[in-house]
Amino acid sequence: MATVLSVSGSPSATSRTARLLRHLDARLTAQGHHVIPLDARTLPAEALLGADTSHPEVVRAAELFHQADGVVIGTPVYKAAYSGLLKSLLDLLPQYALADKTVLPLATGGSTAHALAVDYALRPVLSSMGALHIVPGWFVLDRHITVREDGTTAVEPGTEAILGRLVDQFSAALRPVPAPALAAAG
Repeated sequence: MATVLSVSGSPSATSRTARLLRHLDARLTAQGHHVIPLDARTLPAEALLGADTSHPEVVRAAELFHQADGVVIGTPVYKAAYSGLLKSLLDLLPQYALADKTVLPLATGGSTAHALAVDYALRPVLSSMGALHIVPGWFVLDRHITVREDGTTAVEPGTEAILGRLVDQFSAALRPVPAPALAAAG
């Protein structure tokens, strides 16, 4: 079906944001999509902070965005906005890196006071990068994402149901648009 780039903008190695994304990646994979995870924290800090768009890892990340049909962007909320790490990555991408892409924005945080960060902080930057379609995003409370004893991720049932519907909407929006038929030469 489609290629989906699943981007975590969390700087934490034990990130609930990344856990949530990998959990949702499994649903997308089960729907037949090819999902490629990208944790921004694994990119070289000197390249991100030095705006080195020629660094091989940054070039590789930009190519992943280019090849994707859809992008899931997940970020923890810090100071009522998306993470600085995610901002650093997005700033290094071409202006229209999300052109012709369907995007699902997600955020995690400790308080519902930051629930609007998806719509008021993240959505505008995704739109400015040319996203074809930004499906409704969601803010997930950290306490609704837990780690089971076996190491797998559990999401609070009500939140899981909402996220399932959003991921399904995103998946449906990824259906390829048929190329226009060429007019027969006469």
